[in-house]
Amino acid sequence: MTPVERLGLRALHRLPPETAHDLSLKALAAGVVPLAGAPVTSARLRLRLAGIEMPNPVGLAAGFDKNARAVAALMRAGFGFVECGAATPRPQPGNPKPRLFRLTADRAIINRFGFNNDGAAAIAARLAARPAGIPVGLNIGANKDSTDRAADFAEVVRVAGLSADFLTVNVSSPNTERLRDLQGAEALQALLQGVLAARDALPERRPVFLKIAPDLDEAGLAAVAEVAVAVGIDAIIATNTTLSRDGLASPDRDQAGGLSGRPLMIPSTRVLARLYRLTDGQIPLIGVGGIASAEDAWQKLRAGASAVQLYSALIYDGLSLAARIARDLDQMAARHGLANLSELTGTGVDDWT
Repeated sequence: MTPVERLGLRALHRLPPETAHDLSLKALAAGVVPLAGAPVTSARLRLRLAGIEMPNPVGLAAGFDKNARAVAALMRAGFGFVECGAATPRPQPGNPKPRLFRLTADRAIINRFGFNNDGAAAIAARLAARPAGIPVGLNIGANKDSTDRAADFAEVVRVAGLSADFLTVNVSSPNTERLRDLQGAEALQALLQGVLAARDALPERRPVFLKIAPDLDEAGLAAVAEVAVAVGIDAIIATNTTLSRDGLASPDRDQAGGLSGRPLMIPSTRVLARLYRLTDGQIPLIGVGGIASAEDAWQKLRAGASAVQLYSALIYDGLSLAARIARDLDQMAARHGLANLSELTGTGVDDWT
């Protein structure tokens, strides 16, 4: 991290968390944030996931740029891919403020945003106007007041599907009441079939990913894996935020919402490894939760991931973290004699299960 970035983070941390987040997005969109430029890449880092070519396996998780307002800048921040959203059919304000909390002692955050966004049409227009470069996906969700949430997901695909390189079905946010109920086998299968039908009606195919919660029990995780394989999901993102508060020390630890950051590293990686086992490695997995270093990313790959995503660690370690992790992964792969990081995927599943 450069001295300038360290100073900037220090200044942002003096502001309320959501104010700091909005200001960072405005600064990115205005072009005043120093960026890595071209993505870090090499023969060891390049991968093809669900038919998408990525220069490196380090992605930006959904939630950082919900409305694709700074997507062009984020494409130059060193990531191998970026995910925007979540987008819902209609704009909605989300939950009342305050709804974002720093847990500095735990290197974590709690959010209860509630899918605040500008709506699928506005977000699609911004994504369509982005420059060429790395893959950009769109996380999709349902409006809070919807009477048919499954239909909402399909509607976002119809409105915004062609504007993104992949689409992620988000049934795992804890901040929209009863949304996680859609992870049940019967409801999930119906929802995904509707989304895939909407995707198949597009003039060009887009891969569809599924993002799951870390709080599923063994039976729930097995049901999700079975449905994902049966319907032909292109990849699974594991995991979203957790409702657990185990071992936290920060004053805001009891705030309602989803917890992300360092405390999620071990539980989310265990879910990832179990999912790899349950799917027999048939579906590419993207590991999310608690990643703050190349060693963390390495462990996610060992546990079954083909790629990883960051978000919370950027709040504490800066946007340059993505490029640092990619460079360090490249060096680690070289030291271990790997021609490509894909050789690492799943090699440590036993250690995590």
